[in-house]
Amino acid sequence: MSDKMKKIVLILMTAALVLVVGAGGYVWSAATSAFGSIQENLDRSKSEKRLEELNLDEGDPLSVLLMGVDELEGREDLGRSDTMILLTINPNQESIQMVSIPRDTLVDIRGYVTKDKISHAHALGGRETAVYTVEHFLDVPVDYYVKVNMESFKDTVDAVGGIEVENDQEFTFHEMHYPEGTIKLDGEKALGYARMRHLDPDDDFGRQERQREVMEAVMEKGSSISSLTNFNDILKVVEDNVLTNLSLGELWDIYSTYNVAIDQIEQHELEGEDIKKDGIYYFSPDEEELASLSTKLKEHLELED
Repeated sequence: MSDKMKKIVLILMTAALVLVVGAGGYVWSAATSAFGSIQENLDRSKSEKRLEELNLDEGDPLSVLLMGVDELEGREDLGRSDTMILLTINPNQESIQMVSIPRDTLVDIRGYVTKDKISHAHALGGRETAVYTVEHFLDVPVDYYVKVNMESFKDTVDAVGGIEVENDQEFTFHEMHYPEGTIKLDGEKALGYARMRHLDPDDDFGRQERQREVMEAVMEKGSSISSLTNFNDILKVVEDNVLTNLSLGELWDIYSTYNVAIDQIEQHELEGEDIKKDGIYYFSPDEEELASLSTKLKEHLELED
């Protein structure tokens, strides 16, 4: 696992805390208020995949589902999840497992008598359906989730003053040109960079890597002391575009107890094949590889079958 990927997870866990510590009491008050407005709980005390409730004080291994959701105005549904990444974090083993789930993965949609793309789970039933579908697809609990409106990429990038990325292939997407090499992106171009798919030889896997690259660049700038002058702008974007069942207190507990896991991260991409059903493209995961991955995640979460 590259240092770049390690930073993504570290920044996810600590970005808010860096801002709080760096700016003192005002930022702590503002961050507390922001977390209050973005927090929404799942309708349960624990995942049905757990026998006992999670105990952060004792350092129980936990999981977090990251979702980037397309919530364009005028949509008739709840928005599809363009990005789904599951993290399992084990402070005892001091390690993290990271699973990227392709948006076109064919799954049973939890609560619906249908098979469909996993990205449609959120569109059909929102966060509850998306979380439950991932749980039953991978057969592991999802303890926490962080949902980000994909459209907020633009506002977030602009709020931190733009970003730089290393583009490994030249392409043009939605009339925006992206040369190879180090390029600077404003909000609109960053969104296009993160969304391009069909021009990439690695298709959805290539897009997932660019999305992670954009998130890393944004968070690195957002968590720097120099960005504190833009703190109110950044906080406004968070309040308008992020929802999570994590409280600020839980985030602090995770940072305090679980940050030892950051030095060892293993990334997984689902094995499978592209198929077509009724003229529609799907990604069909290999059942044996999926079962093996599920077992590995259960072991990492220290769950008994």
